[in-house]
Amino acid sequence: MDETLSQLDSQKDESKLILSSDPAIDSKTTIYSNTASNTFFSSCVPCKKASNNGGFVTCPTCQGSGEIPRALEKQLVALIPYGDQRLKPRHTKLFVFLAVLICFMTSTLIIFFLFPRSTVVQSAGLNFSTVALNETGISLNLTNVLKISNHNYCPITVTQLAIEVLHLSLVVGQVSKNLLLPIGPLASEQMFYAVASNIRDENTYKICTWQKIKVHHVLLYIQGTLTYSYLSHSEQVVFQSYEYVDCRGNSSVPHLLTPLPP
Repeated sequence: MDETLSQLDSQKDESKLILSSDPAIDSKTTIYSNTASNTFFSSCVPCKKASNNGGFVTCPTCQGSGEIPRALEKQLVALIPYGDQRLKPRHTKLFVFLAVLICFMTSTLIIFFLFPRSTVVQSAGLNFSTVALNETGISLNLTNVLKISNHNYCPITVTQLAIEVLHLSLVVGQVSKNLLLPIGPLASEQMFYAVASNIRDENTYKICTWQKIKVHHVLLYIQGTLTYSYLSHSEQVVFQSYEYVDCRGNSSVPHLLTPLPP
C-alpha cells in the first residue's frame, strides 16, 4: 500500500510545471531555440535579477528589459516580419530604370565620340613650279598643296607622306618624308609638299620648246598615300589628282599657276 502511494506522488511531481504560471512573469520571458542542439531555453531574464551574474549580456530583442546567456549570444537569429518596409524599399523600379538609362546613355556617347570616322585628303592644286630645259629633257620642281580634313571627334597626327608623279604612265618623280603634323578634332589643315620631276620624252620636249605651239602644258598624274594616327591606331588614305604645268621658256624663276585656295 505504501509503495502504491509513493508512485502516485512521483507522478504528480512530474506533471507539475517547471516555470511559474504567473502571467506577469510569462509576459517578460521569451523562448529561444538553440539551432546547434535543437533545445529550447528561456533567454530573457529580468535585468534586476541577472545584473550581478557575469554570464549574461543584455538581450538585443527585449529593448534592454532582460538578459541572455553570454554563451548563446552568437546563436540568435533575427527575424523580420514579411510586411516590414525594409523588405520593400521605395522607388526600386525607378532607381533600376535610372541606372540602366545612365549606363545606356554613357555607352552611346562614348561610342559616338570615339567611333572612327574618315579623314579626307584633297589636292588643292599647284602652288608654283620652276621649269628648266636642258639637253637631257625637262626638269620640273613642283610645289603642291594638300587639304586634310579631320572628321573625327579626336585629334589626329599626320606621320608620313609618299608621292609619285607620273607622265605618260611613267614615274618621273617621287618623294617620301616623315611628318609630325597635328590636326584638331573636326578641323582642316593645308600642307605643302615639293617634288622634283624629270621628263625625257621627245614629243613633250618639242611641245615645250617650239614657238609655233601656243599651248605649252604638260599633263602630270599625281598619286600619293597619307599616313596618320589617332587613338594609338594608324591608317592610310590614298589620293590622286591631275595637274597641268606650263613648261614654256627656259627659266627657273617661279611663276604662280594656280592661286592658293582660301
